[in-house]
Amino acid sequence: MAGILAAAAAVFWSSEDAQYPEPADIPPVESGLRTICDTVEKGETLLKIFSKHDLHMNEFIQVRNATHEIFPVRKLQIGQPYRFELDGEGKVSSFRYWINDDSILDIRRGEEGFCGRKESISYEKHTLVLEGTIEDTLISSVGDDGEHLSLALDLSDIYAWDIDFTSDLQKGDTWRVAAEGMYLDGKFRKYGNILAAEFRNRGKVFRAYRYENKEGKSGYYDEEGNSVKKMFLKAPLSFRRISSYYSSRRFHPILKIRRPHRGIDYAAPKGTPVSAVGDGFVLFAGRRGQYGNLVIISHPNSWKTCYGHLSGISRFVRKGKPVVQGQVIGRVGSTGLATGPHLHFEVRHGGKSIDPLSAAFPAGGVIQKSRIRDFRAFRDRMDRTLASGGSGAATAALRKENNGFAARL
Repeated sequence: MAGILAAAAAVFWSSEDAQYPEPADIPPVESGLRTICDTVEKGETLLKIFSKHDLHMNEFIQVRNATHEIFPVRKLQIGQPYRFELDGEGKVSSFRYWINDDSILDIRRGEEGFCGRKESISYEKHTLVLEGTIEDTLISSVGDDGEHLSLALDLSDIYAWDIDFTSDLQKGDTWRVAAEGMYLDGKFRKYGNILAAEFRNRGKVFRAYRYENKEGKSGYYDEEGNSVKKMFLKAPLSFRRISSYYSSRRFHPILKIRRPHRGIDYAAPKGTPVSAVGDGFVLFAGRRGQYGNLVIISHPNSWKTCYGHLSGISRFVRKGKPVVQGQVIGRVGSTGLATGPHLHFEVRHGGKSIDPLSAAFPAGGVIQKSRIRDFRAFRDRMDRTLASGGSGAATAALRKENNGFAARL
């Protein structure tokens, strides 16, 4: 069972509701004698829209020219609302088109013709507290419609260095977030930033808080002010299972002998994207013996990672080239000495092989000492918000079933 509590007035929103406002919801620029409100239909262009509403073709050219350096009107999207304001002679006074949920194309007639601008949409922000329980996947616990899917992906990005959402999740794991709810004219439109999060995975609690550092850059930090972003990602790909672990005497299925296995094998379908687990430079990219197609990346402080048996290597991954954390460097294959498609992944530090599953990788940055008191105050405020389910006295409540998902304002 899920509920939505509104501090002033409750507004029900479901995945079936429109993500964008109805055409009539776009406020008029001026008081005209005639207003045309509609949405872009399949196959419609700006020219066809002018023709559809019997507008002057010479004005179409002027309006189109006014958009040139602002927004390419050839990219009008199906279902997006627009509004024309016409004067007493039926001439276009203004044209407004809802580009996306962040901006509006605003074209107006002036003394010297039409001029245009891209107008940012000002949302009213409320802090929403959302929570759920894992039954299968994170996405199914949040919801797979557009806005909830985006929220699930944002949450998985926050914990990408601590939780492998392919293999680490267990039924009964729970999550809770305080996120910005973006409202327009009293209606929910989308989620903004996740301000704070709590994830209980396998009995361990992970907390993260969005905080702006001295340079004005926002990041996520744990309770002590340490960045949740670590040097290496938890895993270099989404995998089905670990088919072979790090071992000093592993029985090789092809060679039929026991020998050290200085890495782990991730079983995954051929073609699964493989990402660099951290920033660095490519030391090697090519074919190498039993590894097949191999990429070796050098990371700061004498760390190296190796990715073997790839079906192919990304075109921009070449010796000496920089790579960034999360960049796709190749795809799963079975090249070299392999019985089936999988990724062989190794980690080395100072020339010594390390078990990737038990290694203590270096952490990221920390909150500056000059701002730690402010951070702790923000942390405590977010903890109270997460615990209470939102601020303010609730005057109304609405409920909705949604896979164990709950949201409260």
